[in-house]
Amino acid sequence: MSTATAARRAGIGSFIGSTIEWFDFYIYGTASALVFDEVFFPELDGALGTLVAFATFWVGFLARPLGGIIFGHYGDRLGRKKTLVITLLMMGISTTLIGVLPSYAQIGVAAPLLLIAIRMVQGIGLGGEWGGSVLIASEHAPKGKSILYGAFAQQGSPVGNTLSTVCFLAISQLPDDAFTSWGWRLPFLFSALLVIVGLFIRLRVAESPAMANLIEKKAVAKLPFTEVLRTQPLLIVLGIGTCTIGLSATYFKSTFALSWATSDLSFDKSSFLTIILVANITQILVQPWGAVIATKMRSWSRAVIVMLVPEILLMPLMFLFIGTENYALAMVGTAVATVPHCLYYAALAGMLASRFPANVRYTGISLCYQLCGTLLGGTTPIVGQFLLNQTGSIVAVIVYAVFQVVLTLGCMLALLRKPNYDERAGEESGAQAVAA
Repeated sequence: MSTATAARRAGIGSFIGSTIEWFDFYIYGTASALVFDEVFFPELDGALGTLVAFATFWVGFLARPLGGIIFGHYGDRLGRKKTLVITLLMMGISTTLIGVLPSYAQIGVAAPLLLIAIRMVQGIGLGGEWGGSVLIASEHAPKGKSILYGAFAQQGSPVGNTLSTVCFLAISQLPDDAFTSWGWRLPFLFSALLVIVGLFIRLRVAESPAMANLIEKKAVAKLPFTEVLRTQPLLIVLGIGTCTIGLSATYFKSTFALSWATSDLSFDKSSFLTIILVANITQILVQPWGAVIATKMRSWSRAVIVMLVPEILLMPLMFLFIGTENYALAMVGTAVATVPHCLYYAALAGMLASRFPANVRYTGISLCYQLCGTLLGGTTPIVGQFLLNQTGSIVAVIVYAVFQVVLTLGCMLALLRKPNYDERAGEESGAQAVAA
């Protein structure tokens, strides 16, 4: 197999696999908002049942760092490809099991307990997926194109989110009784078919050259988790910060803003779901250009500034436009505010991966991304709602959103001052070729 063919397969495999796994993760979030309170927590009062359903959603976030540690360990020791096959199977099987899980009415309290256990497995699987998908693509990339290839994995998130939204918009047309009894299960069962396709593609992807080289030289880390904490603690802290707005922006829009717009403002659920869908489609179309910008510009720091600084203005504009309660303005504001952070999200993976040595890279970037999801990204709706409740004004939420943009910008600019291990590896390979 030629190098170009291997790289192309790695990119496609990364995109397809990450799309399927994000689809699985997002359909759970949608179902927890729409139906899980009735199916698994009917004994609880409506609002309390919804809150508990969201708590099971949060279990996935709590499990993701554990998945990053477990699969980062094996991915840095045994290879990227093997772990990605396992994570895909974990996500697919657990998601399908949710689709056939008996309700509370059928087996009592065992139903929500099984739901939580399966959700934990989902979170562990996704926690190991992201880092492996990024690396299997970026480490196959031709010289100077690691960001471009790493963006294949990043594209899976908006596509998976969009597929999830479309599925639930379609089945929401069913009568309420049909939707509650069996309709909600269809997206979960559909995942089984997607996993078969994804598994076929992933099994055809070769191990990344960087990992194959480490295995051949027997230079893999014995304990990647402890080694990365011992040798790269500052990188972990900076890496968590660099992921912030790339993760939290989605929850500002699709979770907090959805609740605010439909509870405190005059939007109905279907109208604002359509606004979110348009923002998701905007992300799919625009996001790849972030990788192109970062690849074309000589200075990655300058590229980050170009991509993120406009968000300091556009994120507040989004909330202000939604606050007008005008459908068209809300749609425009949400779609336009999506552009800066999705451009950045495309470049994030390759930039972050380049700052970790190959022997602890899977563990390092997984810890950064998943801890950010647990500590900052996933808490965004909770913090936003708390600020809104305490102040009675959206201004406090806007300030928090701008803070997250500035935090991301500062951490990434600091991270990019650290050594680029991809460049070092290229220089060493060139020196070896000359010596030979």
